[in-house]
Amino acid sequence: MRGVVMHTPGDVRVEEREDPKIVEPTDAIVKLSATCICGSDLWPYRGVEPADHTLMGHEYVGVVEEVGSEVRNVRAGDFVVGSFVISDNTCEICRAGFQSKCVHAEFVHGGIGTQAEKARIPYADGTLVATPGQPDPELIPALLAASDVLGTGWFAAVAAEAGPGRTVAVVGDGAVGLMAVLAARELGAERIIAMSRHPERQRLARYYGATDIVEERGEAGVQRIKELTDGLGAHSVIEAVGTQESFMQAVGATRGGGHLGYVGVNYDVQIPGIQLFFAGIHTLGGPAPVRRFLPDLIQLIWDRKIDPGKVFDLTLPLERAPEGYRAMDERRATKVLLTL
Repeated sequence: MRGVVMHTPGDVRVEEREDPKIVEPTDAIVKLSATCICGSDLWPYRGVEPADHTLMGHEYVGVVEEVGSEVRNVRAGDFVVGSFVISDNTCEICRAGFQSKCVHAEFVHGGIGTQAEKARIPYADGTLVATPGQPDPELIPALLAASDVLGTGWFAAVAAEAGPGRTVAVVGDGAVGLMAVLAARELGAERIIAMSRHPERQRLARYYGATDIVEERGEAGVQRIKELTDGLGAHSVIEAVGTQESFMQAVGATRGGGHLGYVGVNYDVQIPGIQLFFAGIHTLGGPAPVRRFLPDLIQLIWDRKIDPGKVFDLTLPLERAPEGYRAMDERRATKVLLTL
């Protein structure tokens, strides 16, 4: 089969890979219908994370081709959406709603890599969710978004306790930030402030429910949020970037007693303890337990109540994946969908 391999930072190739096979009785083989490139894939692409013939991709939808002898929840022929973290969905941590920290947690990259024609998914019963039927082609991008960016944005909004009567500020206008705007709207937030400097992303943020746009960054961004909230800061702040500036901007924009949900993958972010101490805020974040939200998100998409698929602004065939990486690295694309 064909699949994406990152040989070294910046060196992405589409090449022949071995077809996946059932290894454990809890495995499933999925023939992928679509996959995509994630903002977090840019960390190894830029050399922040190591890359050495790494199998790329962790977002995926497709049709189950084969299942192991112990798989009960999905069967051959089912169209499925999978989380970007493997989970059994039965351990104590999973039952508490944090499947991304399952005792069997494994990120769907490196040893699996879903930027490919097929993928072996371990713990299929706990990781995959079947759709109500075979989706219409126009639903596939939206269902693909649920595999990571929609689920991650939704978790961020839940972690920030977005809801009725609350003002939500979203730091980051990438795919996850835009999905957090959508989630905040669906959760009933009264006001949603999107922090963005890019006209195309601002338009999409407003489509998904943003009521205000703030272009300032850093301390200026914090002050602008406070000006919009009677000097108090937002009730709920979502950090969806992962840089030092964005994280501290998010901390500063959260009102005393407010909630910060952080999902931006961060490297070398240093949080001054004294600053966090005196902020007096609630914080929750990390890798999103997408599996917790998948059944509800799939139903919302199936019923055409939300359309997260609009977050994909560039579609390319799998063979042109290297072009997609360049487009996202150069910020010419927010998120790239790869067709198969």
